[in-house]
Amino acid sequence: MHIRKQRLLTPGPTPLYPPALHAMMASDIHHRTEDFRKAYRSCLADLKEVMGTSNDVLMFAASGTGAMDAAVSNLLSKGDKVIVCSAGKFGERWVEIAKAYGLDVTVLSAPYGKSVPAPQVEAALAHEPAAKAVFVQASETSTGAAHDVRAMGRAVSHSDAILVVDAITGLGTMPLDIDAWGLDILIGGSQKAFMIPPGLAFLSISPKAWKFTETSTLPHYYFNLKKEKKSGDAGESSWTPATALILALAESLRYIKQMGMTKLVENAQMLAHATRRAVVSLGLELFAPDSPASSATAVRAPAGMDSGIIVKEFRNRFGAVIANGQGSMKGQIFRIAHLGYFDFTDLFAVVAGLEIILNANGFPVKYGTGVAAVQEIYEQVAVRQPVTA
Repeated sequence: MHIRKQRLLTPGPTPLYPPALHAMMASDIHHRTEDFRKAYRSCLADLKEVMGTSNDVLMFAASGTGAMDAAVSNLLSKGDKVIVCSAGKFGERWVEIAKAYGLDVTVLSAPYGKSVPAPQVEAALAHEPAAKAVFVQASETSTGAAHDVRAMGRAVSHSDAILVVDAITGLGTMPLDIDAWGLDILIGGSQKAFMIPPGLAFLSISPKAWKFTETSTLPHYYFNLKKEKKSGDAGESSWTPATALILALAESLRYIKQMGMTKLVENAQMLAHATRRAVVSLGLELFAPDSPASSATAVRAPAGMDSGIIVKEFRNRFGAVIANGQGSMKGQIFRIAHLGYFDFTDLFAVVAGLEIILNANGFPVKYGTGVAAVQEIYEQVAVRQPVTA
């Protein structure tokens, strides 16, 4: 009660993988030396392996939004027709970036908590055969909903357009077969399932997408895909890199490779499943029940209670940081993350804390109800399996 450990329970930034944090202490290395080139090449190669793609992978010192910006400015021209799937704050960000560059945007909207159906994308492409690109979030973390990017990939593959996927919170939380599904651009970020601090953005780019760089006339300088590809092939970044983060990423990628990307995804999915079961058992309502993401679970606050109270109580009582809703959902939902360096012990504590907070604020629940739901899921998926060191 007197000692409160800080616990980061948000969908980004996420808890840090300790060996990656330690690796950052070796960052007094010059970025134009062979020692660093070796580390940089290793990161790019391991990213390709972990992402499961034969496509080129590039990396920038930026937040994930930098890679989103690059995907627009390097591939398209002013006035190009594009289709944006918008079902939350990050879908709205795609709209804002596309409009900032003067693109002709058709927006396929879904209410917060829902996702844009793939057949709607197919219909939009049939109606707009000149469309050059489709933009979507794999996981719309602002609402806790996921898009069916596999089906969207099939729809886009029958057109001349490319599919650009913000998988910043999708990578490591849901299956994403980049090559087989035709995900031409797939974007990730360091502070999500990769378990290191914010500051690195990366993307994979297909041969089909590379062809778009030959005709694009939009201005770009720092986020230059061609330049970054040439530099990366030489084991360098075009500009001063985030050296400490790259060393951390190298360590995190080693961990993910050892574990297996499939198991990292499975971990997030199990935690998400258990969280959904727990909050429903407590009488709460899921915000995205139809297409829930595994990156984070969005939960409606009890009637008459501002979700900010739950967020504040977690911080003040337990030193824990969970996420409020964003935009119009602020005060209505709270979000608990599952991506990256989270385990069931974290979830036992989160749900136990939630029970205390609900009772303390006039929403009576029976202590242990939600925790028992998590324990039952753990028993199903883990107790009967052999324990390894």
